[in-house]
Amino acid sequence: MVVKVGIAKLGNIASGVMAELLLDERADREDMQTFMATSGTKLQPEDIERVVSNMKAWGPDFCVVVSPNGVLPGPKGAREALAAAGIPCVVITDDITTKKEEWEALKASEFGYIIMKGDSMIGARREFLDPIEMADFNGNLVKVLALTGAFRKLQVALDEVIDQVKAGKKGKDLALPKIVMTSDKAVEGEFSNPYAYAKARAAYEISSAVAGVNVKGCFMTKGFENYTPIVASAHEMMRQAAFLCDEAREMEKATDAVIRKPHKNDGTRVAKKTLISKPE
Repeated sequence: MVVKVGIAKLGNIASGVMAELLLDERADREDMQTFMATSGTKLQPEDIERVVSNMKAWGPDFCVVVSPNGVLPGPKGAREALAAAGIPCVVITDDITTKKEEWEALKASEFGYIIMKGDSMIGARREFLDPIEMADFNGNLVKVLALTGAFRKLQVALDEVIDQVKAGKKGKDLALPKIVMTSDKAVEGEFSNPYAYAKARAAYEISSAVAGVNVKGCFMTKGFENYTPIVASAHEMMRQAAFLCDEAREMEKATDAVIRKPHKNDGTRVAKKTLISKPE
Protein backbone atom coordinates (compact mmCIF):
# COMPACT_ATOMS: atom_id res chain seq x y z
CA MET A 1 0.00 0.00 0.00
CA VAL A 2 0.97 3.63 -0.37
CA VAL A 3 0.84 5.56 2.91
CA LYS A 4 -0.34 9.15 2.65
CA VAL A 5 1.63 11.45 4.97
CA GLY A 6 0.43 15.03 5.36
CA ILE A 7 2.87 17.77 6.33
CA ALA A 8 1.19 20.90 7.69
CA LYS A 9 3.74 23.70 8.04
CA LEU A 10 2.56 26.62 10.14
CA GLY A 11 5.08 29.41 10.28
CA ASN A 12 8.70 28.30 10.28
CA ILE A 13 11.14 26.29 12.33
CA ALA A 14 14.20 24.55 10.91
CA SER A 15 12.65 21.11 11.41
CA GLY A 16 9.89 22.14 9.00
CA VAL A 17 12.40 22.89 6.26
CA MET A 18 13.36 19.21 6.09
CA ALA A 19 10.34 17.31 7.46
CA GLU A 20 9.12 15.59 4.30
CA LEU A 21 12.58 15.40 2.71
CA LEU A 22 13.92 13.31 5.58
CA LEU A 23 11.37 10.62 4.76
CA ASP A 24 12.32 10.26 1.08
CA GLU A 25 15.84 11.61 0.60
CA ARG A 26 16.24 10.21 -2.93
CA ALA A 27 12.62 10.77 -4.01
CA ASP A 28 12.26 7.10 -4.95
CA ARG A 29 10.12 5.58 -2.18
CA GLU A 30 7.15 3.68 -3.56
CA ASP A 31 5.46 2.93 -0.23
CA MET A 32 4.50 6.48 0.68
CA GLN A 33 3.65 9.89 -0.67
CA THR A 34 3.62 13.26 1.01
CA PHE A 35 1.49 16.36 0.62
CA MET A 36 2.61 19.62 2.15
CA ALA A 37 0.32 22.56 2.94
CA THR A 38 1.80 25.70 4.44
CA SER A 39 0.60 28.92 6.03
CA GLY A 40 3.78 30.62 4.86
CA THR A 41 5.34 32.81 7.52
CA LYS A 42 2.09 33.65 9.32
CA LEU A 43 0.03 32.01 12.06
CA GLN A 44 -3.19 33.99 11.59
CA PRO A 45 -6.54 32.11 11.76
CA GLU A 46 -7.24 32.48 8.05
CA ASP A 47 -3.78 31.09 7.20
CA ILE A 48 -4.29 28.13 9.51
CA GLU A 49 -7.74 27.41 8.07
CA ARG A 50 -6.31 27.30 4.54
CA VAL A 51 -3.83 24.63 5.61
CA VAL A 52 -6.40 22.57 7.53
CA SER A 53 -8.98 22.63 4.73
CA ASN A 54 -6.42 21.52 2.12
CA MET A 55 -5.12 18.78 4.39
CA LYS A 56 -8.59 17.42 5.17
CA ALA A 57 -9.42 17.41 1.46
CA TRP A 58 -6.34 15.28 0.71
CA GLY A 59 -7.14 12.80 3.51
CA PRO A 60 -3.76 11.60 4.81
CA ASP A 61 -3.31 8.49 6.93
CA PHE A 62 -1.65 10.77 9.47
CA CYS A 63 -0.46 14.35 9.56
CA VAL A 64 2.71 16.00 10.84
CA VAL A 65 1.96 19.49 12.15
CA VAL A 66 5.17 21.55 12.27
CA SER A 67 5.21 24.98 13.89
CA PRO A 68 7.03 27.21 16.33
CA ASN A 69 5.50 27.34 19.81
CA GLY A 70 3.08 24.47 19.40
CA VAL A 71 0.87 25.60 22.27
CA LEU A 72 -0.23 28.78 20.47
CA PRO A 73 -3.93 28.94 19.47
CA GLY A 74 -3.17 28.52 15.74
CA PRO A 75 -1.14 25.28 15.87
CA LYS A 76 -3.34 23.92 18.67
CA GLY A 77 -6.52 24.64 16.68
CA ALA A 78 -5.04 23.07 13.55
CA ARG A 79 -4.23 19.74 15.16
CA GLU A 80 -7.55 19.66 16.99
CA ALA A 81 -9.44 20.29 13.73
CA LEU A 82 -7.48 17.57 11.96
CA ALA A 83 -8.04 15.13 14.83
CA ALA A 84 -11.78 15.90 14.74
CA ALA A 85 -11.70 14.86 11.07
CA GLY A 86 -10.20 11.52 12.09
CA ILE A 87 -6.62 12.34 11.08
CA PRO A 88 -3.97 11.33 13.67
CA CYS A 89 -1.41 14.08 14.26
CA VAL A 90 2.23 14.25 15.27
CA VAL A 91 3.26 17.71 16.50
CA ILE A 92 6.81 18.85 15.76
CA THR A 93 7.71 22.07 17.50
CA ASP A 94 10.48 23.94 19.27
CA ASP A 95 10.90 24.26 23.02
CA ILE A 96 9.93 27.44 24.81
CA THR A 97 10.08 28.50 28.44
CA THR A 98 6.52 29.77 28.88
CA LYS A 99 3.10 28.18 29.46
CA LYS A 100 4.43 25.01 31.06
CA GLU A 101 0.92 23.87 31.93
CA GLU A 102 -0.01 23.93 28.23
CA TRP A 103 3.05 21.82 27.39
CA GLU A 104 1.98 19.30 29.99
CA ALA A 105 -1.50 19.22 28.44
CA LEU A 106 0.04 18.48 25.02
CA LYS A 107 2.14 15.67 26.48
CA ALA A 108 -0.93 14.13 28.12
CA SER A 109 -3.07 14.38 24.96
CA GLU A 110 -3.76 11.87 22.18
CA PHE A 111 -1.36 13.72 19.88
CA GLY A 112 2.11 12.49 19.13
CA TYR A 113 4.86 15.02 19.62
CA ILE A 114 8.55 15.60 18.92
CA ILE A 115 9.77 18.63 20.85
CA MET A 116 13.04 19.76 19.28
CA LYS A 117 14.87 21.53 22.09
CA GLY A 118 17.73 22.46 19.76
CA ASP A 119 15.44 24.07 17.14
CA SER A 120 15.82 27.50 18.67
CA MET A 121 14.01 30.76 18.05
CA ILE A 122 15.70 33.24 15.71
CA GLY A 123 16.87 36.76 16.69
CA ALA A 124 13.90 38.56 15.13
CA ARG A 125 14.79 42.20 15.69
CA ARG A 126 14.55 44.48 12.64
CA GLU A 127 17.80 46.26 13.50
CA PHE A 128 19.57 42.91 13.14
CA LEU A 129 17.55 40.38 11.15
CA ASP A 130 17.36 40.80 7.39
CA PRO A 131 16.57 38.04 4.88
CA ILE A 132 20.22 37.00 4.53
CA GLU A 133 20.79 36.81 8.28
CA MET A 134 17.60 34.74 8.57
CA ALA A 135 18.77 32.30 5.89
CA ASP A 136 22.27 32.05 7.38
CA PHE A 137 20.88 31.28 10.86
CA ASN A 138 18.56 28.60 9.51
CA GLY A 139 21.39 27.06 7.48
CA ASN A 140 23.53 26.74 10.59
CA LEU A 141 20.59 25.37 12.57
CA VAL A 142 19.74 22.75 9.94
CA LYS A 143 23.38 21.62 10.05
CA VAL A 144 23.25 21.26 13.84
CA LEU A 145 20.01 19.27 13.80
CA ALA A 146 21.31 17.07 10.98
CA LEU A 147 24.82 16.31 12.18
CA THR A 148 24.06 15.84 15.87
CA GLY A 149 21.55 13.10 15.06
CA ALA A 150 18.37 14.99 15.97
CA PHE A 151 16.99 14.79 12.43
CA ARG A 152 17.71 11.06 12.23
CA LYS A 153 15.73 10.42 15.41
CA LEU A 154 12.85 12.52 14.05
CA GLN A 155 12.93 10.66 10.72
CA VAL A 156 12.97 7.22 12.31
CA ALA A 157 10.08 8.16 14.61
CA LEU A 158 7.94 9.15 11.60
CA ASP A 159 9.08 6.10 9.63
CA GLU A 160 7.81 3.93 12.47
CA VAL A 161 4.35 5.49 12.15
CA ILE A 162 4.44 4.81 8.39
CA ASP A 163 5.39 1.19 9.13
CA GLN A 164 2.38 0.85 11.44
CA VAL A 165 0.02 2.11 8.73
CA LYS A 166 1.56 -0.37 6.27
CA ALA A 167 0.89 -3.10 8.83
CA GLY A 168 -2.82 -2.21 8.83
CA LYS A 169 -3.12 0.07 11.84
CA LYS A 170 -5.01 3.33 11.55
CA GLY A 171 -6.57 6.15 13.55
CA LYS A 172 -6.42 5.70 17.30
CA ASP A 173 -4.65 2.35 16.93
CA LEU A 174 -1.45 4.11 15.88
CA ALA A 175 1.26 4.44 18.52
CA LEU A 176 2.47 7.99 17.93
CA PRO A 177 5.91 9.20 19.04
CA LYS A 178 6.27 11.14 22.27
CA ILE A 179 9.81 12.47 22.19
CA VAL A 180 11.61 15.37 23.84
CA MET A 181 14.74 15.77 21.72
CA THR A 182 17.43 16.48 24.30
CA SER A 183 21.14 16.48 23.52
CA ASP A 184 21.47 12.95 24.92
CA LYS A 185 18.63 11.71 22.70
CA ALA A 186 20.01 13.45 19.60
CA VAL A 187 23.57 12.10 19.74
CA GLU A 188 22.69 8.59 20.92
CA GLY A 189 24.28 5.98 18.64
CA GLU A 190 25.61 8.51 16.16
CA PHE A 191 29.37 8.61 16.81
CA SER A 192 32.21 6.13 17.28
CA ASN A 193 34.81 8.72 18.30
CA PRO A 194 34.19 9.99 21.85
CA TYR A 195 35.57 13.43 21.01
CA ALA A 196 33.22 13.70 18.03
CA TYR A 197 30.38 12.66 20.35
CA ALA A 198 31.39 15.36 22.85
CA LYS A 199 31.60 18.05 20.15
CA ALA A 200 28.17 17.13 18.76
CA ARG A 201 26.65 17.09 22.22
CA ALA A 202 28.17 20.51 22.94
CA ALA A 203 26.75 21.81 19.66
CA TYR A 204 23.24 20.69 20.56
CA GLU A 205 23.50 22.20 24.03
CA ILE A 206 24.61 25.53 22.52
CA SER A 207 21.82 25.41 19.95
CA SER A 208 19.27 24.78 22.70
CA ALA A 209 20.63 27.71 24.72
CA VAL A 210 20.21 30.09 21.77
CA ALA A 211 16.46 30.21 22.40
CA GLY A 212 16.88 31.74 25.86
CA VAL A 213 19.27 34.40 24.56
CA ASN A 214 16.92 35.34 21.74
CA VAL A 215 13.90 35.44 24.07
CA LYS A 216 15.84 37.91 26.19
CA GLY A 217 16.80 40.00 23.16
CA CYS A 218 13.38 39.93 21.50
CA PHE A 219 10.98 40.20 24.43
CA MET A 220 12.77 41.23 27.62
CA THR A 221 15.15 44.03 26.60
CA LYS A 222 14.29 47.59 25.57
CA GLY A 223 16.37 49.90 23.36
CA PHE A 224 17.95 48.81 20.09
CA GLU A 225 21.41 49.63 21.45
CA ASN A 226 20.80 47.01 24.14
CA TYR A 227 18.93 44.22 22.35
CA THR A 228 20.82 44.24 19.04
CA PRO A 229 24.07 42.85 20.49
CA ILE A 230 22.09 40.25 22.45
CA VAL A 231 20.43 38.74 19.38
CA ALA A 232 23.70 39.06 17.44
CA SER A 233 25.42 37.03 20.15
CA ALA A 234 22.77 34.31 19.85
CA HIS A 235 23.48 34.01 16.13
CA GLU A 236 27.20 33.79 16.86
CA MET A 237 26.42 30.92 19.23
CA MET A 238 24.56 29.10 16.48
CA ARG A 239 27.46 29.64 14.09
CA GLN A 240 29.86 28.07 16.58
CA ALA A 241 27.47 25.16 17.15
CA ALA A 242 27.50 24.48 13.39
CA PHE A 243 31.31 24.69 13.40
CA LEU A 244 31.50 22.08 16.18
CA CYS A 245 29.25 19.80 14.12
CA ASP A 246 31.56 20.14 11.14
CA GLU A 247 34.51 19.20 13.35
CA ALA A 248 32.65 16.18 14.73
CA ARG A 249 31.73 14.90 11.27
CA GLU A 250 35.27 15.39 9.97
CA MET A 251 36.59 13.29 12.87
CA GLU A 252 34.18 10.50 11.95
CA LYS A 253 35.14 10.78 8.28
CA ALA A 254 38.83 10.56 9.17
CA THR A 255 38.32 7.05 10.55
CA ASP A 256 35.80 6.04 7.86
CA ALA A 257 33.08 5.75 10.49
CA VAL A 258 30.23 7.99 9.28
CA ILE A 259 26.92 6.19 9.78
CA ARG A 260 24.58 6.24 6.77
CA LYS A 261 21.04 4.87 6.95
CA PRO A 262 19.31 5.34 3.59
CA HIS A 263 15.81 4.19 2.62
CA LYS A 264 15.27 1.53 -0.01
CA ASN A 265 12.46 2.20 -2.45
CA ASP A 266 10.10 0.01 -0.41
CA GLY A 267 10.76 2.16 2.66
CA THR A 268 13.07 -0.31 4.40
CA ARG A 269 15.87 1.39 6.32
CA VAL A 270 19.32 -0.04 5.66
CA ALA A 271 22.69 0.97 7.09
CA LYS A 272 26.39 1.15 6.41
CA LYS A 273 29.44 2.62 8.09
CA THR A 274 32.43 2.44 5.74
CA LEU A 275 32.23 4.70 2.68
CA ILE A 276 33.06 2.09 0.04
CA SER A 277 30.43 -0.50 0.92
CA LYS A 278 26.83 -1.43 0.23
CA PRO A 279 24.13 -0.61 2.81
CA GLU A 280 22.48 -3.67 4.31
